Amino acid sequence: MSNISPFNHTHFIGYINQVTPQFVKIHFPSSVLMKSFSFYGEQLKGGLVGNYVVIEGEQFGFLGKILELNLPEKERLELSEKSFNTKEFHPTGKIEILLSFEIFNPSKIDKGLNSLPVIGAKVFICSSEFIKNYFKGFGVKEEHKKDAPTIDFGYLTYDKSTTVELSQQALFGRHCAIVGTTGGGKSYTISKLIEGVVNNQTKTIIIDSTGEYSKFDKESFSEKSSKLSIDSFFHYTNLAISDLFVLLRPSGQVQSPKLLEAIKSLKILRILKTHVDNDFIIEVDRNTYSIKIDGQLREHIIIKDDTIFKSMQLMRPFNRVYNQFIDEIESIKSDFDIKSLSNQIVNECIYDVDFDDKKKWGRRNDNHLNNCVSLILRINNLVHNSKFESLFGFNKQKNDKGELIETINNFINTDKNLLRINFEFVGFDFQAREILSNAIGKYLLEEARSIRFKDNPLIFFIDEAHQFLNKKVKDEYFESTDLNSIDSIAKECRKYGLFLCIATQMPRDIPNGTLSQMGTFISHRLINYQDKEAVANACSTASRDTLAFLPVLGAGEAILMGVDFPMPVILKVKMPLITPNSSTPLFKSSKVKLNVIKPEEEEKVKIT
Repeated sequence: MSNISPFNHTHFIGYINQVTPQFVKIHFPSSVLMKSFSFYGEQLKGGLVGNYVVIEGEQFGFLGKILELNLPEKERLELSEKSFNTKEFHPTGKIEILLSFEIFNPSKIDKGLNSLPVIGAKVFICSSEFIKNYFKGFGVKEEHKKDAPTIDFGYLTYDKSTTVELSQQALFGRHCAIVGTTGGGKSYTISKLIEGVVNNQTKTIIIDSTGEYSKFDKESFSEKSSKLSIDSFFHYTNLAISDLFVLLRPSGQVQSPKLLEAIKSLKILRILKTHVDNDFIIEVDRNTYSIKIDGQLREHIIIKDDTIFKSMQLMRPFNRVYNQFIDEIESIKSDFDIKSLSNQIVNECIYDVDFDDKKKWGRRNDNHLNNCVSLILRINNLVHNSKFESLFGFNKQKNDKGELIETINNFINTDKNLLRINFEFVGFDFQAREILSNAIGKYLLEEARSIRFKDNPLIFFIDEAHQFLNKKVKDEYFESTDLNSIDSIAKECRKYGLFLCIATQMPRDIPNGTLSQMGTFISHRLINYQDKEAVANACSTASRDTLAFLPVLGAGEAILMGVDFPMPVILKVKMPLITPNSSTPLFKSSKVKLNVIKPEEEEKVKIT
């Protein structure tokens, strides 16, 4: 930023006549100073609410915004159109102090207000060039200002000539939230941000809830989109066991323990098949595996219909395999044959021990089996449902074409910069959307923890985030389970290079823990009191005076606030080159001719 003084006497509009910790008041010596004028080709607007001004102090200068204008009581009675142009009036106004800067080095910002203007300090209109340089430098350290990537985001609502070019680091470095009611312009803002980050060669993944960003698929920087349930699937073995529990909702007393035991048994069966004919496991025939003890085949595990048959069988060989491969078996992944799960649960419905031989499991327990009937039905309903088969690939291999984790992994290794994950065709049954988004977040979380994005950061966009976050799964039998991988990303992944950007029309439905981690807020129109309070509580830089503008913002207008922004900025987001498919359907005129019955005909009808 140039160190040329912003205090130009031709921009003078008034003096400070009152100072409080919250605001200062300005006195205009003449109403003429409030009018717009041109100076060296720049159109300067004088006394308008929302205008930026600079105040000359002794050691510091101050940047402020006009919040309120009024006339003294005695002058209001004399006000008319003619008198305002011919007679001297002396308006006053209220100014919010946004930041302070060194008077001889204006580029050096002091985020705190350690001092305030004095009575009699001069107030000047802020030139567009002066404030533009501030926007560009927000959130960027001095040594990085020359090569920091920026996004040409918008312009000031009251002055289209003052563009708002923002540092990508300031926008996303502490995560970002885009909030606003329907029709406020969130989708266009997301499109504009995606355009900016991909042009800066930043890897970007977006969960597209409704398919409205499909136009990006045609661009050269975009990887082929993944249409879940159409040409793409999330293989169930990449789900965590906790995700599977959310899908199946076992009750706590009997069904949950039996489900866990069935999963353990099927994982052991997978190990038997994949580690066969080694020094430990030998396949005797297709229904029997033997476990070596001291080099001898002494104990057997019986297989029946692709399940482990336990009733009246020895426990020891089963436990030996478990202890040998405990890390694989106790992993959170659902790496087993889910098609055999219902039958394996039947095999688990046995007494814990045989009363005649304590080394064996007991006989079938019909009470446990009866208690598990509803769980078995839910499993069969899930596994044999064509919609969920196309979504979770129950009959597919983990490495088949279209598997989402493979697609994400390949995308990260390519030169493409955008991957759109389309949730348009994902149903709402079994809370599949929430589970899928949580599973995707969990994968990215683990990749971030492995330092994969440290040198090449990735931005993770989630549109309509209220559909996916703050989801607790609970019914009268199933205990509450949190789907919290996105919350974990917000809390810990900034230092790993994984940045989150959520968009929602209902910020009150976003968990407080997640919302409070958002360092940047782009707030479009908000009307609901709870939504406004959610933003106010989460954003420390949001003053009540600034948030008062939220209900009256027009389409595309937004208030930009954040940790790296010393002051809130009211702006109009520039129209993106690639627009989303978010327009409201129009009603069409198609009049139908009605058979109108005349009064005399109506009487005839009644008589008949």
